[in-house]
Amino acid sequence: MGEPVRVGLVGCGFIANQYLATFDRLEQIRLTAAADLDLSRAEAVAEGRVGVRACTVAELLAADDVDLVLNLTVPAAHAEIALGAIAAGKGVYGEKPLAADTKQARAVLTAAAAAGVVVGCAPDTVLGTGIQTARRAIDDGLIGAPIAATATMMTPGHERWHPNPDFYYLPGGGPLMDMGPYYVSALITMLGPVSSVISAASRSRDSRIIGSGPRLGEAVPVEVDTHVTGVLVHTSGVLSTLIMSFDAVATESANIEVHGVGGSLIVPDPNQFDGEVRLRRLASPEWQILPVSAGYLDAGRGYGIADLALTAPDQSPRAGGELAFHVLDVLESVLESARDGRAVPITSMVNRPPAVPLLGLEAKTNK
Repeated sequence: MGEPVRVGLVGCGFIANQYLATFDRLEQIRLTAAADLDLSRAEAVAEGRVGVRACTVAELLAADDVDLVLNLTVPAAHAEIALGAIAAGKGVYGEKPLAADTKQARAVLTAAAAAGVVVGCAPDTVLGTGIQTARRAIDDGLIGAPIAATATMMTPGHERWHPNPDFYYLPGGGPLMDMGPYYVSALITMLGPVSSVISAASRSRDSRIIGSGPRLGEAVPVEVDTHVTGVLVHTSGVLSTLIMSFDAVATESANIEVHGVGGSLIVPDPNQFDGEVRLRRLASPEWQILPVSAGYLDAGRGYGIADLALTAPDQSPRAGGELAFHVLDVLESVLESARDGRAVPITSMVNRPPAVPLLGLEAKTNK
């Protein structure tokens, strides 16, 4: 705590660029090594960055100047890389999901606890001013006692723009597992953990046609449900309705709305760090934009690692492994409920992460 966390990056694909932009400007993080199955991609990351070297995954895990491994590999490899980092005595922070399933995710958390190392996981968008300002409005009683929320993500599917969309339509993909972590993490941050779910799901067609790139016109098989609707029962009694779809065209409704006995909130996109929070009180005919009142200012992907670096060793990071596990448990249970046609209790539990005060992190003076 108080010293920059020395990070080794595993997986130098597209999403890595967003993390690197954050690392280049924050004092709390120092990138020391980069590894990828394609060494040229790791070399591209290291080029022009003082003190950063390209290496193999094995070399990175064995390095003395790596405190924490940032795991940006594909979801199927998340548990393997995380367990390797933990076995080497290093903390790990991964892209969502924590692992491909809760069995693997639990193995990661168990190993980390035994080794005494920290586990963090995306999404860290919940640490930004958008979700945190909404949370503060709820905690300050601006909508009265919360009773319900809606979380909606409607798109026509990623095959329209992604040149290789196969993963999105295979087990582990679909709208719920792809985008659900952002929405469920935000709901839990604002309204607390979930105790049970009930849901239904469907798929509109058995194949999708790629709309761009060298595979233009190629059919991709669909093996998962592409429209999922669920009701999450929070331990507080709040009911959140979740709608995740790759079958719709668009929606004009808010990404998330939270409703209380005395008012309603429109919450910005949980896949972003900021955005307007709007409030309408029971006695008011109009919506008002709330001033930014909480969260990390100017945040970007990787702020979860900076927050981890500022967290005392005896405390759990806000974007921590237990929260990521609970989110994955909820998502798996939504699919189980849809498959079996019954309500499913959530066996995991997590404390709502501490709120983030309005805070700007110190920028590096020399990039």
